[in-house]
Amino acid sequence: MATKKSRSVVRSSQRGSHINERPLLMSDLRIVLLGKNAQENCRVGNIIFGQEVFDCEAPPCQVQKERRIQKTIINVPHLLQRHLLDHQIRQTVRECVYLSDPGPHLVILVLRHNQCSREDQEHVEKVLKYFSNRVYEHTVVLTTQDSDNVEPVNDVIKDIIKKCFNRHYQHRKSSPATDLRERIKHFVQMNSRCYLVCDEFEGSQKSIKQQHRQRGHAEPPLTIAVFGNCASIQYESKNILLGEHEPGFRTVEISRNPVLSEIGKRQVSVVNMTGLHEAELYLDCVDHLINRLLNEKEIHAFIFVMRLGHSTDADKMGLEWLQRVFGDKVLQFVMILFTYKRQEECETILDDLKKNPDLEQLLEKFGGRYQTCNKMMNNESEMRDLMKKIEHLFSENKQQCYTADIFQKNKDEWEKTTVKEETTEQTTTQMTKGTHKGLITEEEIRSEPEKRKEFIKRSKLIFDRLHLKGRHCKLTTGDALLITSQSLESYESCAEKELVQTFIRKILMMNYRARYIRTIENNEEDQTQRKDNTSSKDVSDLFQAMALSNKGTSQFERIDPMDVQMAVFHFADGFLKQLLVSKLSQCQYALPLLAPDPFTRQIEFPLWTFRQINKSWKMKNANNEIISQIQPIYKAQTPMVSFFRFDSVSSSKSQLMNSLINEKHNTFFHRNCPGSSRTRVLMDGVVEIAWFCPSGKQDDKFTDCVAFCNLHGDARDHEKQLQILTEMASVNVVLLTQLDRNDKHVAKIENLFGNNKPLICLFTEDESNLIQTKKWKFKIGLKNRNQSDVSEDLRKAINDCLSETSSTFRLEDVSKHSDIRVDEEADDDCRRGREAAQQMMSLLEKKDLIDIKESFLPHQGKLWRQWSQKNKELHRPQADETEMDISRKHAEMKKIRQQQHESEISEFMKFYIKEMNSLDALNKMFFLKWLRILLDEYISADLYALRHKYDEKWSTVLKLKGNHDKSEEFKAEQAELESLSEKIQATAFGLEHIMREIGQIYESCSSMRTCKKDMQSHFFFLPSFAAEIMISGFPLELMDGDAAHVPVIWISAVLDELIQKLGDQRVFVLSVLGLQSSGKSTMLNAMFGLQFAVSAGRCTRGAFMQLVRVSDEMKTQLKFDYILVVDTEGLHALELLGRSTRHHDNELATFVVGLGNLTLINIFGETPSDIQDILQIVVQAFMRMKQVKLNPSCVFVHQNVSDITAEEKNMEGRRRLQETLDEMTKLAAKDEVYDAYFFSDVIKFDYKKDVKYFAQLWEGSPPMAPPNPNYCENIQQLKETIMSQASKSHGMTLTHLNDRIKDLWEALLKERFVFSFRNSLEISAYRKLETEYSKWSWKLRSAMMETENKLHNKIENEAILEVEEKDLYRELKETSEEVEKSMSEFFENDTDKDILIQWKTSFEIKIKELQENIVRETNKKLNNIFPQKKLKKKIAAERTYRENSYYEKSKELALNLKGKANDEEALKSKFSLFWNEWMNDLSKNTPPIRDIDIMKDVQKILSGTYEDVPVDHWGDILSVPSYSDYVLLKRFSGLKGALTNVYRLTTEKFGYILSKDDETQIRTLVTDVVQQTDKLVRSFNITKMGYNKNYIEQITDYIKKKTTEHEKGPVKYVFKNEFIIYLVLTICKKTNKMITDQHRLFREANDPVVYVKKKKEEYYSIFQKYCHGATSAAIFGAIICQKLKKHIEQSVCKKTARDLADEMRSNCESLNGNRSNLEKHILKTLAEKEDFNNYLNYIHNPRDHFKSFIRDEVSRYITEKFSVSVLPKMKENIKLLQQKIMKAAHVSTEHVQVNRGDAGLWLKSFTQQLSDELIFSEKDLSGVKHDDVDVKLIEDVIRKELPAIISNISGYFKDFLWKLDYKDRPDDLLIDHFCQCCWVQCPFCKATCTNTIENHPGDHNVPFHRIDGLNGFYHKGTQNFCTEFCSTLVTSSKTFKSLGKWFPFKNYRKAEGVYADWSITPDLSELPYWKWFVCRFQNDLEKHYDKLFQGKGAIPEDWRQYTKVDAIDSLGGYYTPRQTLPKKTHTAGLQIKPLFTFFLQQFV
Repeated sequence: MATKKSRSVVRSSQRGSHINERPLLMSDLRIVLLGKNAQENCRVGNIIFGQEVFDCEAPPCQVQKERRIQKTIINVPHLLQRHLLDHQIRQTVRECVYLSDPGPHLVILVLRHNQCSREDQEHVEKVLKYFSNRVYEHTVVLTTQDSDNVEPVNDVIKDIIKKCFNRHYQHRKSSPATDLRERIKHFVQMNSRCYLVCDEFEGSQKSIKQQHRQRGHAEPPLTIAVFGNCASIQYESKNILLGEHEPGFRTVEISRNPVLSEIGKRQVSVVNMTGLHEAELYLDCVDHLINRLLNEKEIHAFIFVMRLGHSTDADKMGLEWLQRVFGDKVLQFVMILFTYKRQEECETILDDLKKNPDLEQLLEKFGGRYQTCNKMMNNESEMRDLMKKIEHLFSENKQQCYTADIFQKNKDEWEKTTVKEETTEQTTTQMTKGTHKGLITEEEIRSEPEKRKEFIKRSKLIFDRLHLKGRHCKLTTGDALLITSQSLESYESCAEKELVQTFIRKILMMNYRARYIRTIENNEEDQTQRKDNTSSKDVSDLFQAMALSNKGTSQFERIDPMDVQMAVFHFADGFLKQLLVSKLSQCQYALPLLAPDPFTRQIEFPLWTFRQINKSWKMKNANNEIISQIQPIYKAQTPMVSFFRFDSVSSSKSQLMNSLINEKHNTFFHRNCPGSSRTRVLMDGVVEIAWFCPSGKQDDKFTDCVAFCNLHGDARDHEKQLQILTEMASVNVVLLTQLDRNDKHVAKIENLFGNNKPLICLFTEDESNLIQTKKWKFKIGLKNRNQSDVSEDLRKAINDCLSETSSTFRLEDVSKHSDIRVDEEADDDCRRGREAAQQMMSLLEKKDLIDIKESFLPHQGKLWRQWSQKNKELHRPQADETEMDISRKHAEMKKIRQQQHESEISEFMKFYIKEMNSLDALNKMFFLKWLRILLDEYISADLYALRHKYDEKWSTVLKLKGNHDKSEEFKAEQAELESLSEKIQATAFGLEHIMREIGQIYESCSSMRTCKKDMQSHFFFLPSFAAEIMISGFPLELMDGDAAHVPVIWISAVLDELIQKLGDQRVFVLSVLGLQSSGKSTMLNAMFGLQFAVSAGRCTRGAFMQLVRVSDEMKTQLKFDYILVVDTEGLHALELLGRSTRHHDNELATFVVGLGNLTLINIFGETPSDIQDILQIVVQAFMRMKQVKLNPSCVFVHQNVSDITAEEKNMEGRRRLQETLDEMTKLAAKDEVYDAYFFSDVIKFDYKKDVKYFAQLWEGSPPMAPPNPNYCENIQQLKETIMSQASKSHGMTLTHLNDRIKDLWEALLKERFVFSFRNSLEISAYRKLETEYSKWSWKLRSAMMETENKLHNKIENEAILEVEEKDLYRELKETSEEVEKSMSEFFENDTDKDILIQWKTSFEIKIKELQENIVRETNKKLNNIFPQKKLKKKIAAERTYRENSYYEKSKELALNLKGKANDEEALKSKFSLFWNEWMNDLSKNTPPIRDIDIMKDVQKILSGTYEDVPVDHWGDILSVPSYSDYVLLKRFSGLKGALTNVYRLTTEKFGYILSKDDETQIRTLVTDVVQQTDKLVRSFNITKMGYNKNYIEQITDYIKKKTTEHEKGPVKYVFKNEFIIYLVLTICKKTNKMITDQHRLFREANDPVVYVKKKKEEYYSIFQKYCHGATSAAIFGAIICQKLKKHIEQSVCKKTARDLADEMRSNCESLNGNRSNLEKHILKTLAEKEDFNNYLNYIHNPRDHFKSFIRDEVSRYITEKFSVSVLPKMKENIKLLQQKIMKAAHVSTEHVQVNRGDAGLWLKSFTQQLSDELIFSEKDLSGVKHDDVDVKLIEDVIRKELPAIISNISGYFKDFLWKLDYKDRPDDLLIDHFCQCCWVQCPFCKATCTNTIENHPGDHNVPFHRIDGLNGFYHKGTQNFCTEFCSTLVTSSKTFKSLGKWFPFKNYRKAEGVYADWSITPDLSELPYWKWFVCRFQNDLEKHYDKLFQGKGAIPEDWRQYTKVDAIDSLGGYYTPRQTLPKKTHTAGLQIKPLFTFFLQQFV
């Protein structure tokens, strides 16, 4: 892994001071990256390095250290996740400090720019505090974002940045990498290039450097080298001597800086080289490493660490190696350090040494020097004692050290000795050639060390050829199960380097041909050899031809298959080893029992690997009855027959054993098996074991289960193995050539012959038959004998022996032997896991297994099942259920949850939670494995007894049934049988039940929103346990099979936690369906190497899911990261027989099919005729998916087909399957009311490719039959098909999977799946699309606003005379292309692109239509200016002429006063007199524009037509609850008419009541009239044209016209005059303010007196200039500036308004999303203000309320942000405009000079250049004389005068909104944008459709509906409100009336009209918002509607529990689109308040 790879073997712990001693270069940089997201952190780290360094796939909890170009980054991508506990934070920070030694220069916090809460901030500060109090001086905040726009960070991050002294870098998508690196360099320089000294070390001890200075280097540190066994040491932070990191020699590197520390009062330099003596066996460069170290260091002492009381051969070899490598001289420097685990071990050390003479002798060799300490090496006293002994040793050695010179001298001597020995060996070999038997052989001459070295050399060669390097580099289960390209291909041969992976893959698939793989190289060499022989010259001589040989032509012989197996065995970690051995057992292969280490030759007993193996067999009891046995093999007590040989023999011992066990299968691999090689190495000394399991038949070779052990190699060389076998065997079988008294092994045989244990001797050179020499001693000859005869003799002899001996063998007992390594004991992690599991299991002792789940797992029992049942009842309401009934069910469910929550957590579960919290990852894995093993062991005995009773009782019932017995006895027996069945189910107790209990504890706490009293940790962390389990490769229960319910809250939380740990990965969901016990789990296990439960006695219940990782190389092809395999219980489960299974099967099938991207339909048998019912269920499930727009695929698998090779038969089977599926499709279509005739109408299905035929699983009859290789090949082919289909799919993200599970289950809970299914993924994707559409449309509108403003200015300046649409399209082209590109990228790259594609075309059309509309509207507005301009022209011309004439008059006055220019008071007096005369003259000659009274005009106009027009008070026609008081029934003629008229008079007398349809029609009319009159008022352009009473007449006429048209329609009423009067008054009052404001602006601009009064200062300024004799140019320039003032002001205000609207679209929380987001904020604001009238306006006039809300939001935003946003924008805009004006002046001056023009030409050029920006033309200066103006000076005058004008304008910025016309204000710009959406209201509850697009495709919908009573609905015949939600009513059979007809709510679309266009999906969640509203405003509602909340309409009591906070919080769950990690809480299956919010409140 990346972390381990980057860590040095030894490390410097030296701390530096805060100020570095030398300047820091950038290359010396040490950075710590802290974050929450692994991918974000890796991306930042890689950018800093400038290359891909960090592994994004590394586990997110892993600390990664990487160094490139001497730049170090410590990447900690998980430390800012809030779930971490304090000790985890402390430990991780400590690791960071170590790895950044002597301290980091920068700590970078990697955060998302908008995703940081206050709780996150608290956690960040807690983490940083662990580093140092001064950490903020070295901390930088790096925020990331996906877009290129500069997006502001949220307020929380701003606070963090402030604490970090404003060190912040914002990394955007397009930010250059160099920018970040430069900023980092800058930040480092800010700290004077100092690094951070961390408090953890600063407070405890001074830095090493400081200590050196204090001591003046008087005492150099002692350098000690530590060697020995890593298993004898526990590495952790408190380890004083060696620290917490175990050296990893696979890096082949030893650090130059050893660990420096202080022990006692002595400085010590520790070089950790533990395990190096083993590394020498597979590394070629150990000598080089040691040499390099000794060249740098002198060693004071060598410490060899070994476990006290556990000395092994490996330890002895290690000491021998130490002496060999370092020479005899090293002996004087060596000390043995014994480590112990428990103190009592240490107390008996002297006794232990005396008992072990070898060890005592060894100690003497090293001078008797030893010390003891605990494994953790954390006892300071022991460490001080060790230092004293080392110092004493140093003194004894006269202060001499071991040096490089000593090492080199020893090396030279050793090489000389080796050459001499080789010469002697060659001589001896020549002497011994041709010796006869009995003399010493060449092999025996060679010394034991040399033989061992040769063996190691050969072993290393095997490992090298298999590409297995470094023993610390273990093969893991994760690697083995990885989906790779190789795993999808079937190989019969492969390259040597692929042998290991190919072998593992085939074994995991249970393919016993894994041992028969050939290598490609060998095949090619064989072919080459044959070609060479064939092409050579023809050899005619027979002897010469036969003498040809290929010896030596091949460099290597093929690797023996058993060498491959054992190589994998040695290199596999514990979990993979266990998995492989389990699979070997399933393949009926012999298993390694004793395996010598290939390098150390230490014998290992892999007991752990046997723990998951069960064996089953049948045998006859004393009554000759067949009984079954199923036992864990490690506990089974069986006879054991051991086989071994002495010397080489001609017969194969393994082959002979196979004939005893299974003649058709090579249980033991032998020399005659395919692929066998004479150079087999790793099997030498291995003992294999296999079991014969009888089937209870007559032809069984043995009547009981018998173990057979096989010692490979010559038994003489393996004394320990021989001793163990002969001691434990029931029968010993020895092979030898013949007996010879001179043989060295005769003594051993004599010993065996002499004891009382059976012995069978097989002689290869003897021809005798079976001979019994004495009791239990047999002799059999093999020479010239038939194999079967020998087997028969041997079987007979063994049976005879076994029949007379009671000796049995138990696998666990092997561990009692000394001098062997038991894997479970030697592996500390395994042992800790076992101890924890055993401690947990001890809590179950003496408990009744049947009651154990109820006692220890109370949360998942009766209460959970009751809750599940109630939840189903809630979702399937009865016809007459009221909201009161639904609330009662909610209350009952909450009560059950309360009881569940009050249930105590058992000590058993407390222990489990504690261990899962405290254990590290590896210990946790072992703990879970052990727990599963021990639980299986615990229940096995009772389960077996119960099943035996069940079998007996079943036989009795069948017998009675056969006799047609219907007596009480039969009923009693049947009842007892049922009781036994229930007990068997109750007895099932596994890890899945424990995790189910955890899930229910979490659900109960989450529902109650509080922790349980007896919980030791917060329940918030429970889902992480399950997430870790899934990541580790364990399956997790998805559907509870006992309750038949999906725990949605739990599963959702687990998936959210998975997302936290892995990121939002994409998964391909593969599910399986089929009959019970049809081999579904077996198939999945074989396909992916999984371990789903497969025994027929323990079938899958419910559904389980398990992750299978996809390799990086395959991700590019498959487009997803994991396969999620979903295994399910069988359809028609036997446990459910007798009950209704059809509904359960339908439910399960629909859930599994809907969840899976691909579903395997497993059919057991050849013909589908027997399973038509199952097929109908499957077809119905796919049909449902089709209807809800989910498109899974399927593959049919026919298992157990007898002859899969017959193509014709397969084609016939496919044809029959097709016919059956088509038939089932027709049947299912009737049930689902769906139009389909063929299966292909339902799903895309290829009968040739998507139907697979499987061979039967077993090759023969169980229990001894191996899996059928053809079955395995079929599995491989199916896997390839699955991956082929998967490659066409993008799968789904974990977030989407989470939503899919919720949606499917929610719909399944209801009776009508298709009607009820709510596709959250689709809804979320559509909401996202709406948000993007809102951005695209705003971009187009914004661009068009700029264009409109520019063209409007040109029109006013008469720069253009006409605008055409093509001009507008041309202006919009660039923006349009950008939008098209953005759309294309969104639809192509979004994660939901597969869902979004369905709307691509319609949205492209919508954007096009929008573009056409805004072009058309803009063109219309601009062209309307032209005729209005003609009307305004006269007014403008008069105003301009008047202004300019006064300029001239003031000039004349100034000329008369020229002599008094210096008397300012006189000038002011004269000008005031002149001004007053002018104003009086102006007032007399021009009529003023007066203020207006709109409502007075309205009353006058209405009074001319109607009587009794109200003056002050009238009904607001927009919010009346009913229009019944405003209508009359129409009068009719004729007899029928007369009767109708009588009815009319009667109803009018009592008050006519309109129907709901009538009310809806009138309200629609009113809404339409309001909208159209608003447009009419805006079209009057009052700001420019002024107010005219005629406008009111136009409004009145329009209203009359629309009401008359309505009356003429198909309605039976007419409006009273009051309706029209009130409607006119209401609308005019509504528009009063707008008309008045617009008229005010018109008056200010056009009333001469008002206008001129404001310009007094301007005129006086010009007058002054005239008086002071200013030049004509100065006067002219000043007048131009004064004229520009109002135009600049108007332009800046409009531009700022547009900028503000754009900013608010991004930054204002309520306005920065789609329509749903806006609705959420409106509802939130309504609740906060609690104003009933506002609510009424929102309900009845949503559009008006939206507009009002937007105006309020804009006003609030401008007020709050004026100084930080509005003012800077205005200043920026005015500055830009000033620059443009000056540029225009400069260009105009140059233009005049070039063309030799005058001031007129200058003015023309100047106005033309500004025509885009300002409404300013030459006519504005008509009448101002400029004949004598010096053009060259104008530019300077403007430059001088303009700043004062700008400053004056800036003083009025706060009032800028008032200076704008309504249409130019930001609120109106945003209203135009947001209100172009759907405004259709639900016909039941008046909720407004939240679709962002007007006239959108598809149905109308809302996130949640309201109570129908809010629309005035009431119960017929009463005055009682209807309190039901329409989303509840649609599940019922209740009815409503429309157009005179009654319709059931559940078929509401049949009412057609508005009803048909609405999608109202059932929603039984709590919907707190409107429940709170009804309770809060009950009295207001009753008063407004004149109805009551009583009777059937009574408010349920539990509604009153909701607070305003609950109501507001609930909005987030409905209106917020799903993000990466939403936090939702369900209570009783319902939503109230986000759980995450609750947690934060609790913690705060």
